[in-house]
Amino acid sequence: MRLFWLTGSLALALLVGIMSLQVPSPAGRGAPATAFSAERAMVDVRELAQRPHPVGSPDHARVQGVLLRRMAALGLQTSTQTGPIARGAADYLRRMGGDPEAANFTAVNLIGVLPGRNPALPAVALMAHYDTVPMSAGAADDSAGVAAALETVRAIRARGPADRTLVVLFTDAEEIGMEGARAFWGDHPLRDRIGAVINLEARGGGGRAMMFETGRGNAETIALFSRAGVRAEGGVTSNSLAVFVYERMPNGTDFTIPKRRGVQGLNLAFIGRPEQYHASSTPEALDRGAVQHLGSQALESADALLRADALPASGANAVYADLFGRVVVSHPPAVGWALLALALALSATAVWRARARAGLTLADVGRGALDGIWFLAVGLVLTHAVRTLAGPMTHRADSAEAYYTLLARLPWMEAGAALTVLALGMALLGGRSRPDPRVTATALAAMAVVGLTLGGFGNPIVIGASMAAVGLSLLPGLAARTAWGGWIGLIGLVLAVGAVAQTVAPEAAFLFLWPGLLAAAGAALAAVLDPGLTRAPSLVPISVTATLGGGWLIGLSHPVFLGIGLDLPGVLVLVGLLVLMLVRPLSPERGAVRPWLMAALAVLVLGAAVSGWARMAQPMPPAPAVAGAA
Repeated sequence: MRLFWLTGSLALALLVGIMSLQVPSPAGRGAPATAFSAERAMVDVRELAQRPHPVGSPDHARVQGVLLRRMAALGLQTSTQTGPIARGAADYLRRMGGDPEAANFTAVNLIGVLPGRNPALPAVALMAHYDTVPMSAGAADDSAGVAAALETVRAIRARGPADRTLVVLFTDAEEIGMEGARAFWGDHPLRDRIGAVINLEARGGGGRAMMFETGRGNAETIALFSRAGVRAEGGVTSNSLAVFVYERMPNGTDFTIPKRRGVQGLNLAFIGRPEQYHASSTPEALDRGAVQHLGSQALESADALLRADALPASGANAVYADLFGRVVVSHPPAVGWALLALALALSATAVWRARARAGLTLADVGRGALDGIWFLAVGLVLTHAVRTLAGPMTHRADSAEAYYTLLARLPWMEAGAALTVLALGMALLGGRSRPDPRVTATALAAMAVVGLTLGGFGNPIVIGASMAAVGLSLLPGLAARTAWGGWIGLIGLVLAVGAVAQTVAPEAAFLFLWPGLLAAAGAALAAVLDPGLTRAPSLVPISVTATLGGGWLIGLSHPVFLGIGLDLPGVLVLVGLLVLMLVRPLSPERGAVRPWLMAALAVLVLGAAVSGWARMAQPMPPAPAVAGAA
């Protein structure tokens, strides 16, 4: 009975997650004048992305002329600004095959102004960069952003005059160090008039566009985006975890420069189809649905800012996340403590009822928490090993071409890691104490050696996880013995992690507190309706929470893996733990355990095979020649 509910819940959660990741259909050229149309924007993409146009190239000058004419045709007051290209940026361009000398070591920004009815009000900037790397025509990065900005201007004009002035800024030399943005935000006369900025970017050739960065102190910005962004076709994809993670990464975009000056704003990009990043990025390969999603969000957000009584001011940060792209839920960081308290109260209710009606013991709750720790440790070992089957970690890539090849392998890596996490979850649901503990520990030690050999022995997290995984596997008596013990133990572990996150990183704590609260509510309801966890009154709400919560987590995890999965494949293990928490009470009955565990082993082998196949699907280019070699 429970096996049916388990497999059904997992299948529906996967379906919900996949549906939440779909891009909207591109609007045609006949779309209303006030709406964004990807097909209208694609006309500009095709014109701009005929060939690579890095700084200093002949096509770079051609694109400048095309854009200035397009901006003037849209009624913008156009001008240009020049700024120096630093020596380091010039050297970087030269190493990529560009020619900074041909550009006279100068970046040229293109600026267009659409005056508002009240010039005294702070203006809004719409920003994208028009240069490319030497090896790519840049249909996605960033011709799509430039074209989306032009189409946004056209639609805003069709909606009628706004009070605020719109500044369209097409920066130069972003690909070699954001040199154009540094020039504009360094000393341009318009700089101090701008109160908010929207930047359009890409790190791939498709997928949903994500709002992944804001200005600091973003509560008012998120409130505006929550109202405006959901009007975009396809809704929004955004959460405060992405903002928190991106701020701690070494990456930067043109948005980095105004953000450092304290300007509020939004940074939007799509990162799907990573094989197109700085490579085969042509208009024909570009995902038009991604252009539609990027441009629709840019249009609705820019329009809302232009017509706002007051622009968002810097204040407190918000905790927020979209629910399936349709609505954005946000709250102050301190509310996380209230959610944690509510989840603990619901968990206590479930424990009280299950102790009285189902024989739950606190010792088994502790064993359930140890199950979760075992899952995390083993998951880190296995996903690291499976990831290394797809190729070296990025710090060992010996050229830009090697890095881009790893990006092209990323979908295979994600599939391999996801299957690995699924297999591990199946193993725990079937009972991690059932296989011979010596065999399990030996296999895990072997996988750890494989991962460390291929990925490098300097990873203390994997080394520590390997020791914990092997140690806990040799102690099968510490595995939970009842469904209630395993369930409440996992809820307690997740809430404990959530409490730590709430203390040190409240913007990221929702990842644990929201699912933990959902699971605690399901546990309390099940404990009241059917403590035996065998009848529909308890199985239905458990299945519903697992489907919706699991689907939301799957949708959230995909862009996170695309962003950091190359070097941190274990991020899916955290998501897997949260999904496992939701389905833990649906563990298969004793009679179905053996085939279930055999299926788990087959899924694990499949995950390793899928990840390893990436080497054949996307071969690594030849290693660069060593200078002075014969």
